[in-house]
Amino acid sequence: MVPHPPGRRLDVGGHRLHLLCAGSGSPTVILDAALGASSLSWSLVLSGISRVTRVCAYDRAGMGWSDAGPLPRTAARLAAELRELLRVGDVSPPYILVGHSFGGLVTRLFASRYPDDTAGLILLEPAHPEQWAEPSEADRRLIERGTRLCRHGVVAARLGIARMVSVLVGLGALAPARALVALVSRGGLAREDEGILAPMWKLPPEARRTLRKVWTEPGFFEALGSQIESICASAAEVHAAARGGHGDLPLVTISSASASQNRLRRDAGLAQLSSRGRHILSPPSGHWIPLDDPQLVIDTVTDMVTTVRAEPDRYTHRCGG
Repeated sequence: MVPHPPGRRLDVGGHRLHLLCAGSGSPTVILDAALGASSLSWSLVLSGISRVTRVCAYDRAGMGWSDAGPLPRTAARLAAELRELLRVGDVSPPYILVGHSFGGLVTRLFASRYPDDTAGLILLEPAHPEQWAEPSEADRRLIERGTRLCRHGVVAARLGIARMVSVLVGLGALAPARALVALVSRGGLAREDEGILAPMWKLPPEARRTLRKVWTEPGFFEALGSQIESICASAAEVHAAARGGHGDLPLVTISSASASQNRLRRDAGLAQLSSRGRHILSPPSGHWIPLDDPQLVIDTVTDMVTTVRAEPDRYTHRCGG
């Protein structure tokens, strides 16, 4: 059983999403996690941002402390649920949206569909819609592989095998845990697949304990599998909505300094979709920037909060006072 949630669980139309907010002030910073991640992946940045302004992290349906939601889990559905969550949670705009990896698709779509609510956009190694709207054969195989592994995960969770794996991981017995997972997945899980679920050893101990429990829930694997299976549809939604770019919206992309040239080129190009865009490199980071370089995330958010606050008339007008 997943421990008691640190935030509120709010109904967004038949299912509840978990929302954790801290701090005070405007604009409010909204944190949207990576593909298989949750509000826990922001554990190292949330308190730092809360000293500057109000900040909210949430769990998409099926993740963290949130209920399972209707399928498919496309970016359009996720963005609409996020907006409803902020409404029922009484979290008023304007928002600075911070999206990591897959969360970058959701936040970009939110910014495009609800521009009057959005004061800024910060994207940490975001997923790029042009890559997934028409995936290469290799990317298509990745989608099929991820979807298949999640189906095995659902079975393992229902049979209690996922709980056994969690216990072994908690005891530090990684080799037996991998062997059990390999058995359940019919040998389909590679070391690189583990990165989908975040490098949990970088999280605080309590967060690691919670995360191990989350990964034993069938709803988690169902939601993750649907996000993976639907990523082409999600990419097409974002590509269509953001076709005109992001105007003069304050926009920052952050990449690992050791990322591939393709990643660096795409992230730099995305920053150029706004006349106020910037591209920043993080030398100590891999893909998990919120865990590898949390201070850079905090500093980047702080800078954008200062920018937004320096233009009160612009955002008061856009958000209706």
